[in-house]
Formats: sequence, C-alpha cells, structure tokens
Amino acid sequence: MKKAFVFLIVFQSIFTCLLGQGNLPPVDKSPMDMSYYPANYPVLKINDKITEPLAARVVYSRPQKAGRPIFGGLVKYGELWRVGANEATEIEFFKNVHVGAKKINKGRYSLYAIANETSWTIIINKETDTWGSFKYDAKKDVVRKEVTIQKTDVVVESLAMAFEKSISGFNLVIAWDNVKAIVPFNF
Repeated sequence: MKKAFVFLIVFQSIFTCLLGQGNLPPVDKSPMDMSYYPANYPVLKINDKITEPLAARVVYSRPQKAGRPIFGGLVKYGELWRVGANEATEIEFFKNVHVGAKKINKGRYSLYAIANETSWTIIINKETDTWGSFKYDAKKDVVRKEVTIQKTDVVVESLAMAFEKSISGFNLVIAWDNVKAIVPFNF
C-alpha cells in the first residue's frame, strides 16, 4: 500500500509538471541566434580575456535551406528581405561606426537586404522590434550600401552570420546556401 501511495504521488507530480509545460511555445523552425564583434565576446568577458571593447552584435533567426532554392526562389531578387526569418534581424552598435562615408550612431537598428544575382543592397533602418519586413518604412533608413556577393563551393544549410576583424574595423559576414555577402564597418 505504501509503495502504491508513493507511486501515485510521483506520477501525479510528473503529470502536473507536464501540464505546466503546455503554456510554453514549441521550438521555432528558424531558431534565433546572436553573433558578436569581437567574436565570442561574452565568453571572453567572463574569462577576463577581452582585448578590444564590444563594438557590435546581430540578433537573427536562422531559416533552413531544406532543399529549397534560396536566392531567386525563397528570397526573391529585387525584393526586400529581413535577412533571416521571423522578427526583423537587429544589429546593435556599441560605438559609432561608418559604412563607407556614412556615420551610424551607437544604437540598435533593423537589418534588411535587397538581394540580386551579383550584389545585395544592405539596409540599416531605425525601426526595431518588428516582425518580418511587413511594416518596413524606407523613410527610416539610416544607410543603404551595395555589396558584391560571392558564390561559394560550400552550401550553408542554415543562414549564418558572424563578424570578422578587418584592417579598419570589422565585417559582418552573411552566408546561406552557396552565397556569401560581406558588409564592411569602419571605426
């Protein structure tokens, strides 16, 4: 009898825990990710190995190729793209930077692109905390920069973004399918 009572209590506890999880959303098909410049900044910070101050981070969702044609297919040429999935991709600068001759003040922005076969127009926009590109307003653009894309031999299954050091600042590398774009930022 004692064993049955203990079993009943344990079973009820497990059942209650499972019911409590019903309010949580499922894992997204395009999970959110984040990249920093300098790369791995939070890990460097907790290990007291920072060699340069935090300059930027990008927060984005990572859609999958899943056998689909991406550029010219899922991402239509000549149309605005949120550079990811779900919420509009956000880029945050922790100090003032330049894209070409255009100064971008420290702050948080949305990142969009217009993809074409040989180049992308990268757009940094003041509007944040928005879904997709449905409420995009070109009047809130801070900068537009055309970058040449590179075709790669390696197919990237999930959209990926990472920062890399450059001579005068850093680059944001955006890669998906067999395409890579490099967006230069200078100090």
